Amino acid sequence: MDFTEIYKQTSSLVEFSPGAHFIATAVQDRLIIRRADSFQITRTWLIDASPSATSVLISSTKGKASSTGSEKSISHIGWSCDSEYLLAACAKSGTVQIFKLGDEEWTAHIDSGAEGLVKAEWAPDGRTVLCFSEWGLRVTLWSLVTGRASYLNFPIHPDRGYTFRADGRYLILAERHKSKDTLGLYDAAEGYKPVRHFPLPTSSLSSLALSPSGNHLAVWEGPLEYKLYIISLNGDLLGSFSPDHDPGFGIRGVAWHPTGMFLAVGGWDDKLYILDSLSWGPVATLELTGRLGSNVILWKEPSQWVEDTDGRGFLSYERIQGPQTIPINRVDHSKLPKAGVVQIEWNKTGTILMARYESVPNAVYLYDFPTPSQEFSPKLRSVLLHSSPVLQVRWNPIRKGNLALCCGLRSIYTWSDEWLGDNDVEEEMAECIGVPTKQFQTRSFKWAPDGKGIILFDQGIFCCAFEVQKEADSEF
Repeated sequence: MDFTEIYKQTSSLVEFSPGAHFIATAVQDRLIIRRADSFQITRTWLIDASPSATSVLISSTKGKASSTGSEKSISHIGWSCDSEYLLAACAKSGTVQIFKLGDEEWTAHIDSGAEGLVKAEWAPDGRTVLCFSEWGLRVTLWSLVTGRASYLNFPIHPDRGYTFRADGRYLILAERHKSKDTLGLYDAAEGYKPVRHFPLPTSSLSSLALSPSGNHLAVWEGPLEYKLYIISLNGDLLGSFSPDHDPGFGIRGVAWHPTGMFLAVGGWDDKLYILDSLSWGPVATLELTGRLGSNVILWKEPSQWVEDTDGRGFLSYERIQGPQTIPINRVDHSKLPKAGVVQIEWNKTGTILMARYESVPNAVYLYDFPTPSQEFSPKLRSVLLHSSPVLQVRWNPIRKGNLALCCGLRSIYTWSDEWLGDNDVEEEMAECIGVPTKQFQTRSFKWAPDGKGIILFDQGIFCCAFEVQKEADSEF
């Protein structure tokens, strides 16, 4: 991989444009646009985060001090789906500013006023901005086309309580009315007019997930109750799931299979349940194990490899085949345990399920998942073991069998099953890639939309790494 220079950023606000031609960066109250191929600056905007007269009056009534530099910093940025517009929001001042990439002078301004602002983002149409107010009061949808706003009241969660159907036609929003969980379905093509409202079976909704087909919605309870429900967009309860045993705590993660035929559910009990769309019952249970059989590949990070290579170049993991044992941390059940599934995510084709467990923070588990033509028998395939806890894992958005991860060190790690080995047969390959600078620790990262580049984040700075083209064009 080729690495860029180090650049400044604020709050990890760096985003590739949907076409991966530009990169937007927030640095305090400034929005900077660079070309992705040369990193030359093409646009720079200074954000006007001045609060409205109403906000100033409320602040003075509460005895708050005047705006500081941190209150003027950008808190959210985003590209429209066609890369024509960008938004930059300042949550503390309650303002959103919109810019047009092709016209440096054009701008639009949204002021949340007394209701406040906790989040702002684009709707799928790229012409509507969603603004979530403080205290779960409402969601305001501002249209750039009509100049009008639509208001949806009492959203439950501004981060995990809503979703759009894949085609962007409908907004599904979890709401709280009269102390009860409800669901609102809104037609985005008709100015977000309500299509239907219906009560949810949950008592304290934790989150929701819409199937890729858009026909089924999974909703689940908060952290104290392990209950998941499948409902249709008509409000019909199609099924529910709770483990036979009581794990004591609730659900930590849910992931739909790309086909929508299966649902992976993980909680605090170090088990992954695979539900099918016929019975909505478990058809397989994948349990965390520290004992790896001879059919499982263990990829182990080489000891002290960063110091030995000075963070330059790449080095393959140690591949260990045969029975191995990985230590698992003991769980203290007297308090909220550091256990359970931290992250579950399918690859693009649904043939591999990635899982991270809190009990084994240094490991990434990869499970083989059968195709419809194969015998249904999901099983552990590979484990990536590291010297430090894994902070983040992300599948490549384009390639079917390629993921990257970071551990807060001067490195990035990749795994792929697309390596062309002997006789042009695809094999697994895991590599440690050093970041060629001494003052950088990769705390998080993002893939480019085309899957050919990665943004690496450290505190207050970032760099990018891009794929080096090889003859086989199959590996970084």
